[in-house]
Amino acid sequence: MPPIRVGIIGAGRIVPAHLRGYAALRAAGFDDVRITAICSRDPARAQSFVRGGGPSASAEVNGPASDPLFAPSIAVADFQDDVEARVFTDVREMLDAGVVDAVDITTEVNLHHTQALMCLEAGVHAMVQKPFAISVRAARRMVETAQQRGLALVVCENARFNRPVRIAKWLIDRGDLGTPQMAAATSLGTMWSPDKFVGNSAWRHRKSIGAGGASLDIGPHIFHRLRMLCGEVESVAAFARVFEPTRYLRDADGNVVDTVACDADDAFMAVASFESGAIAQLSFAFAGHGEPLSTPGPILYGSRGCIKGETLMLDGEAPTTLDAYFSRHGAADAERLFPLGLSDAFSLLLRDWLSAIRDGHTPETGGEEGLRDLAASFAIVEASQAGRSVTLDEVLNGAVDGYQRELDEQNGLLP
Repeated sequence: MPPIRVGIIGAGRIVPAHLRGYAALRAAGFDDVRITAICSRDPARAQSFVRGGGPSASAEVNGPASDPLFAPSIAVADFQDDVEARVFTDVREMLDAGVVDAVDITTEVNLHHTQALMCLEAGVHAMVQKPFAISVRAARRMVETAQQRGLALVVCENARFNRPVRIAKWLIDRGDLGTPQMAAATSLGTMWSPDKFVGNSAWRHRKSIGAGGASLDIGPHIFHRLRMLCGEVESVAAFARVFEPTRYLRDADGNVVDTVACDADDAFMAVASFESGAIAQLSFAFAGHGEPLSTPGPILYGSRGCIKGETLMLDGEAPTTLDAYFSRHGAADAERLFPLGLSDAFSLLLRDWLSAIRDGHTPETGGEEGLRDLAASFAIVEASQAGRSVTLDEVLNGAVDGYQRELDEQNGLLP
């Protein structure tokens, strides 16, 4: 069969991480994909991802190599020389051209559901960057449409494919850690603190575009990991705040070049309970004056031991690393968890999605997973606004939607 033709929608700072995932797949011998289109409102930026190494490095921000937002620039031509990706400025035009079988949506959150639905209704498979959609109602429409048409819809949740998280899940499935009991995820203050534009872009601070701030940008990552390790979320109690009502974009000399009035939370603290009986503390802040505070992830305590970052401590055994323990006991599962010897989280995610398109298996980060991550993350701001703990079911079925109602009205999603 001919390779799956993928169109990338959006040309923002996350695109290099996606392209590097495709490049790693090709390098590992997975030859069943070609990038055939890049669609963006900015054709020059899109073209730079086709051939030319991506946008000028001088226009980007340097940061930790572990953060996908700081993946080095790359162009499609750097790893694909048999097909030239076409540039489009309109999604409908790209679909009508008949050059894609699947799309990789990397645009702003308020566009996710409209673009995904347009593509799904055209019979095109879709991967959507997290957060999955502007609201739970929007996400549910996406999931239902994909199910009705038999299409592979996934959320681009790279956290699931990070090596320590994958090994931690393997440990739980084996029973080596016992029953999950307590988990924690804490990060207060980042390189964007106390009042910088996160990612050098204003949309994360505007509810109408980003759905939420820290809760919806980082919450899906945290909740996906927690749901992997602890089981399904039962309830969430939380406080969300805007500590820096004005955020600033500064040039290299520290001069303010832009500002944004921030109406999306820049900090949250929450407690979640799980159907398994486990409980978790989670917090994140793009605010905070002074030194940041963070804990290595994952942190998980089970009835037979605990994981702290990449350190494993089982009852009655000497501390070791997750990798060392997996090397001793995981040979039979290595290919299943890290096929083709891949270690890059994006390449593992992409392989799972593309393989699901071919063989019809349920992808690990399928649309239902994206919907539940999103609902759990909205539970943070819903609980904060309601002043009480809320259940995941209440958010999923729309019984609690005080925070989202404005978003649903703006996007024509109410019945």
